[in-house]
Amino acid sequence: MAEASKKRARRSKASSDGRMLGCPSLVWGLVILGSLALNLVTIALLASIYEGNEPSGCRTQSAGLVAEDVREPQSSAKDEEEMVSAREISVSSTSGSRPASKDAVINLDHGDPTMYESFWRRMGRQGDITIAGWQAMSYFSDVTNLCWFLEPDFAHEIRRLHRLVGNAVADECFIIVGTGSTQLFQAALYALSPPDTTEPLNVVSAVPYYSSYPAVTDYLRSGLYRWAGDASTFNGDTYIELVCSPNNPDGSIREAALNSKNGKTIHDLAYYWPQYTPITHAADHDIMLFTVSKSTGHAGTRLGWALVRDKVIAKRMIKFIELNTIGVSKDSQLRAANILKVVSDGYELPICGSEHRLFNYGRKLMSVRWQKLREAVKVSGIFSLPEFQSALCKFTGEKAETYPAFAWLKCEKRGVDDCESFLRNHRILTRSGRHFGMEPKYVRISMLDRDETFDLLIERLSSLH
Repeated sequence: MAEASKKRARRSKASSDGRMLGCPSLVWGLVILGSLALNLVTIALLASIYEGNEPSGCRTQSAGLVAEDVREPQSSAKDEEEMVSAREISVSSTSGSRPASKDAVINLDHGDPTMYESFWRRMGRQGDITIAGWQAMSYFSDVTNLCWFLEPDFAHEIRRLHRLVGNAVADECFIIVGTGSTQLFQAALYALSPPDTTEPLNVVSAVPYYSSYPAVTDYLRSGLYRWAGDASTFNGDTYIELVCSPNNPDGSIREAALNSKNGKTIHDLAYYWPQYTPITHAADHDIMLFTVSKSTGHAGTRLGWALVRDKVIAKRMIKFIELNTIGVSKDSQLRAANILKVVSDGYELPICGSEHRLFNYGRKLMSVRWQKLREAVKVSGIFSLPEFQSALCKFTGEKAETYPAFAWLKCEKRGVDDCESFLRNHRILTRSGRHFGMEPKYVRISMLDRDETFDLLIERLSSLH
């Protein structure tokens, strides 16, 4: 009987195995079902672990936009200040790119001057330069010059351009080249600070001030200087005041807010060019900062220059750059020299037509853009913009309007206290007024991006009510 039972069991198993082998789809179905169940359990476990250990700096990302939770916890004034500084440079997947679709996030947080691309494309090979493999290999450019790493051709074209435009007295100043005006700003702070000071020198600027000033000033936590905020409310006799004119972010023409024999001033004139504002006089200050990025649009070249009256201050600025980067790229200087030459040639050579004139191109484009922006703001009814006075431009010889590189937009919509978050919800990245020492009802919007991006901005602003 036992033997018979064993035989029946073997026959039953064989029959079952035969049915399974005869139906492979059933086998694979069971395997797949088991695999899916195991994956679901694994995902659930990982999700619970992740939610309990998410890094504090992490935020949800959507459609290429690095979005921050609008419902942030309450923070102290110090935490708020540190938070603003930490967000100073916010690079997202949309930075520097063209909009991929009509629904794409548009990034107007930066002053990336890509609107100039079309002009330089139209110029063809005139802006091109070839640098031989053996060329510009030495650290030294001109050892007879105080700024020994300044390329002579670049210095020549800087002076030529300032004489042409009439926006600064350059012939009697020392020229110092830097890796953008930011390095020159740091060099100027170093040069103006007493080396034997027991207390850091206060650095101030009237609100709304350029958003990088606080972050760059305090970045190294130097014992020589420190950020002290709004110049218009500063009480003290010794300081460094930063004067940005035309001002970033609001486009206003600025003068120093403070006046003390112990005070020192740095004039940031990055936007004092005919495409943005009437040239009413030739600026003549102790330290004046300019940059290639906002004059010709070549931000990627990373070059700026300072015009400095005092030789001792110039030497200290040069020493800072020498210790910081051992000079400045010769390749960039040679390219920039050729770019500035093309700009000046467009006005000084009789064979050149109006299509070769950069400032004319820039001014016409800025005029059209500001007209479109004001119309969109009027249609929406929930925003406001500053108004500007026209003035006689000595460069053009005509009365001219002001067309700033940035729009200082205020949201007047009831219930909206944070304009940056409001616009971000509509896929527009801007920079909050908090970065500029102002309330978050204000945002700064770049006017310098490509046509595709700017057109999307106008379309979206017009649709908001």
